[in-house]
Order: sequence, then C-alpha cells, then structure tokens
Amino acid sequence: MAERGADILLVAGEASGDLHGARLAAALKQLTPGLRLAGMGGPRMRDAGVEIVADAGQTAVVGLTELWEKRRALRAALRTVRHVLATRPPQLLVCIDFPDFNLLIARTAHRRQIPVCYFISPQVWAWRSGRIRTIRRLVAKMLVLFPFEERLYRAAGVNVTFVGHPLLDALAGVPARPVCRERLGIAPDARVVGLLPGSRAAEMHRHLPVLLDAARQIRTTLPDTEVVIGLHEGADRAPVAKAVADSGLPTRIIQGQTAAVIRTADFLLAVSGTVTLEAAILGTPMLITYRLGTLTYWLARLLIHVPFVGLPNIVAERAIVPELIQGAATPAALAKTALGYLTAPPRLAAMREDLAEVGRRLGAPGASERAAREVLAMLAAAPAPRVV
Repeated sequence: MAERGADILLVAGEASGDLHGARLAAALKQLTPGLRLAGMGGPRMRDAGVEIVADAGQTAVVGLTELWEKRRALRAALRTVRHVLATRPPQLLVCIDFPDFNLLIARTAHRRQIPVCYFISPQVWAWRSGRIRTIRRLVAKMLVLFPFEERLYRAAGVNVTFVGHPLLDALAGVPARPVCRERLGIAPDARVVGLLPGSRAAEMHRHLPVLLDAARQIRTTLPDTEVVIGLHEGADRAPVAKAVADSGLPTRIIQGQTAAVIRTADFLLAVSGTVTLEAAILGTPMLITYRLGTLTYWLARLLIHVPFVGLPNIVAERAIVPELIQGAATPAALAKTALGYLTAPPRLAAMREDLAEVGRRLGAPGASERAAREVLAMLAAAPAPRVV
C-alpha cells in the first residue's frame, strides 16, 4: 500500500518558480497552518515549509543547448515526481510555470485522478497555442497573473481566475529612491545606469560583455555616469567580477539587492525576463535586450507570434519600452538608445507614466493570498487521494 502523501504537491522548475512557489506556500501555511506541503523546488520553497522531493536548481534551462545539457537532470526529476504521485499521492497538484515539464506531470496526475491547479500560465499567447487544448483537458483550474490571459483562457473554455501578480507584494516594501541610494552608498544627485544581465549563467555569459561595452560608450558621452550591476542573489559572482575587471569599466556589483538597484537607477539596460516587470512596477525607465544562440533564435522566430518580447510591452499591449533583440543588440545601439533617454528628461518622464499604467494593469497587491484561497477551495472539494 502506498504511503499517505502531502495535502498538496507543488512543482516548480527554476528560480522564479521557486520564488513564486515559496510565496504561495507561505500564504497557504498562513491560512491553514497544519497544511502538509511537498514538492519540487528550491531553497525558498524549503524555507517556506515545503518538503523538497526534487531540486529545481538542477532543471532550469534557456534554449536548446541548456535543454540538451540538463536532459538527464530533467528526466531524473520527472521520474522522482511521478514516483511521489504514485507512492505518496497528494490530494491536489499545483503546477507552477515550467510548462513542458509540468504538463507531463499534470498528465500523470490526471490519470491518477488527482486534481490539477496551474499557477502561472505557460505563454500560450506567444507560442504553441495548441497547449490550451491540453490544459483544458488536464487542468481543473488556471490561476493567471495577467488580465489578458484570463480573457484568452475563458474564451477557450478553461476554468480560470486572474489573481494578479505576486511581484506587487514582493516589491511593496522597496524603499524610495533616496533611501535606496543612501543604503547603497550612491549620492542623491548621481546619474546611475543599472545593468541587469539575467539570473542564469548562460544569460550572463552572453549578455554581460555587451552591457558593459554599452555602458562604457554611455560614459564616453556622460563621463560622470555611475554604473551598477544588479546581480541575482543565487548567481556566481566570480565570472561577473572577472568580466568587469576585463572591461576596465568602473562598475559596482551589488548582489542580492536587485530591487534596490532598480529603484536607484535613472535608466536600466535589462536582459528580458521577470526583472523587466520588476522595473516597470518600480517605475524605472529601461531598454530591454536579449540574445539567443543562432539556431534557437531562428526557431523562435518561426514559432513565436507576439509583437513584443518584453513583459512591460506585452502587458501594456503597446510599445512603451525599446527592445533591442539579437542582431540589433549591439553595444553601440544600446548606448545610443539609453542616451536618447538620459539626455531627454521629458522622455524619461513619459516612460515612467507608461510604466505606472503597467503596474495598474497587474492588479492589486495580495496575489499570493488570492491564489492560496483558490488552491484551498480546490483542496476542500478534492476527493481523498487514491492510495494503492
């Protein structure tokens, strides 16, 4: 006979999923202190009271190369989570982002008659829209972060609720710019350009030299500009420090305080990702850039059908932040674009107004608690797990 499992199994597959999963787990524990949570995740979920059965830190991938490199870790994690579903079945499965992996897990849970809740939608609005049919069949409830996702799923006949974006809660306590500058040791009147090179090693390796070269060119025109790198707390600092030393550019590396760097900066050179949405919420003007391997990029061009890459533009449903992607992402182009804003205060002010509208579209604070209440309502209605 199988062992009785946790009440809820949460499955996240990378750093951002671990963060959102931790916030959801904390909200669930706050609402129902005795709840038993297990799952695939990382240190944040573990700290939030989730029994970690598979390590999400081994499975994050960007592009075809990393997918190939981590195929063994992905297969091992898939076997582990499926084994848990078979031997310690939960009452409810909560999938968090990480769609290719999680839809396989959802299929296993569906076969075992374990209800599936999906928190943070796959980007079906950007590519592989056929996954909506799979989701309609396998997922009992979608909890989405963007209002346009709710419209899309409802039109497709999927049970969906827009809960808002958890970043609104995470960033609510970020101090005002003068306070952040004081804490970081930056003068109140300094001109600051922030570099956000991404959270994954491959992203940083690909983007950081370009960002540093662009910052050097900005300083050629505006010599008093201070350059600050906002480094993700889990990133390896050594290769970043080496890249900075090799560049010869006076640059401060600030790790684990990305929100403070964003708030401090006058303008950001940001690699596309969730961090650009953080910048939008905090109201810091930016440009968005991204480079992929050549094969991955051309496959993406064939498969992805959205007019924008950056989340602020996607949420706004119009171009409010400049995007420089692939071949257009040269140091000279990045520097020219940034200088076009840094030397024109009215343009900076106009972008700040547009970014404020993005924040309003993301809903009100309390997304994690709203998601937790939806999950608990599903749990209350779920049948007892089949222990065989």
